[in-house]
Amino acid sequence: MQKLLSLLFLVPYFIVAQDDLLNELESDVQEDNYVTSTFKGLKIVNFESTKLVNKRNLFFIVAHRFGSVENGIDDFFGLDQAVTQLKFIYGITDGVNIGIARSSFQKTYGGHIKYRIVRQKKGGFPLTIVGYNLITINTALEKDVLPGLTFNNRVSYTSQILISRKISKNFSLEFAPSYLHENFVRFDDQDNSQFIAGIGGRYKLTKRFSLNMDYGYHFNRSTTSTFKNPLSVGFDIETGGHIFQVHFTNAQPMFENGFLGQASGDWGDGDFFFGFNLSRVFDL
Repeated sequence: MQKLLSLLFLVPYFIVAQDDLLNELESDVQEDNYVTSTFKGLKIVNFESTKLVNKRNLFFIVAHRFGSVENGIDDFFGLDQAVTQLKFIYGITDGVNIGIARSSFQKTYGGHIKYRIVRQKKGGFPLTIVGYNLITINTALEKDVLPGLTFNNRVSYTSQILISRKISKNFSLEFAPSYLHENFVRFDDQDNSQFIAGIGGRYKLTKRFSLNMDYGYHFNRSTTSTFKNPLSVGFDIETGGHIFQVHFTNAQPMFENGFLGQASGDWGDGDFFFGFNLSRVFDL
C-alpha cells in the first residue's frame, strides 16, 4: 500500500500542465507532407509504436503493472503483487532513440535502440517503418537453483520491425513481426529462437482520448508451455502535455522478451493485470 500511495503522490508531478510539454506533443504538424500523429504514445499497449522521441528530448517513464485481479480481495485485486519498470529514453536524432530500463519483474535490466527507416507520406510512401532492438539481462536467476548457470544464460535478445499506417484521421494500425532469442528457456522443447507476429491499433475517440489494443501470436511456443499469447487493451489520455496510459493485459512483464514469451494470464478465466504508464519529458 505504501508503494501505491507514493506513486499516487507522484501523479500530479507527471500530469501537471506545462506549456513546453504540450507544445512538444502537439508539434505533430505537417512537414514536407509527412503523415504525423499515427500514434501518440511510444507504446500501443505492450508493443512499441512507431512514434519516436524528438531530438535532444529525454523521456522518463514509470510503468506499473499490478498483479492479477483473479484473486480478488485476497491480494486487493493484484495490489500486493505489483511490479514496476523505470525507463529513460533519449532522442539522439528525430529518427534514432536509445534507452535503458530496469524492471522489478525478474530483476531485469535492458537497453534498446529504436530507429526510423522510412516515414509515411501523403502522396508518397504509404507506411512508416521503424526498427527496434532490445537486449535484456535477467538477474533473478540463481545458481543454487540452476547449477552451471553462466552470465550468458541471463541474456535475451529481441528484434522487431514495426510497420504502421495512419489509415484515417482517427484510426492507425501497426504490424510488428518479432524475433525473440532466449539463451535460457524454461521448457525442454522450447526453441531458443522464437517468432511472433504482433498487431496493434489505435482509434481516436476524442481529441485527447483513444482506445488502443495489441496482440501477439507466438508461432513456435513449446507444446508444454503454460504461457499464453499476449492480448492487451488500453487507453491513451493526453493530459496537459503528457500521455497517460492505462491498460488491461494478460502479461505482467513489460520488457518485450517478457510479454512475448511469458504472458501468464488467461482472459477467459478473468486472469489479467491492470497497469499504467506515466511519462515526463525533459528538453536537453
